Amino acid sequence: MELLDPFFKKNPKPFVIQSLLALATFFVVLLFVEKVTQVVIVAALGASTFIVFSMPHTMTAAPRRLIGGHVVGLVSGSICHFLCIDGLSVNITESTALLALTFAVAIALAMFLMAVTNTEHPPAAATSIGLLMAGWSWAAILFVLLFAGLLAVIHHVLRRYLVNLF
Repeated sequence: MELLDPFFKKNPKPFVIQSLLALATFFVVLLFVEKVTQVVIVAALGASTFIVFSMPHTMTAAPRRLIGGHVVGLVSGSICHFLCIDGLSVNITESTALLALTFAVAIALAMFLMAVTNTEHPPAAATSIGLLMAGWSWAAILFVLLFAGLLAVIHHVLRRYLVNLF
């Protein structure tokens, strides 16, 4: 069992360069994070950053799936927010079971919608929960859309220079 990837041993340059590109891109994101409660959204976008820079030639890194997946995550989170959190006459945050059910529905709905719209991007499922945890806001939605769009543009511009790191 080898500790280091054989591809890294042969050519470490893309591993280093693409990791530094991911660092620079994500640093920009973190500059705009205002609340700690957005940590789940940031984590989802961090996972998207990982995919774009470590697996740029996979289907999940494609702009349709990157942007579309996060749009679906936002839609799923919004539906669950308005129906379950705002729509119920009980304080859902006081009920662990109701809150867990709302998060589970958000994930399942995101999964279903991504599958039927061919926008599968696994990190975007967490966007639905992130929107619920951060509290629904236009700022959170705009943040996710802008960052997903930025990642898609960077991916498009650099795609021919990036390699799959596996």
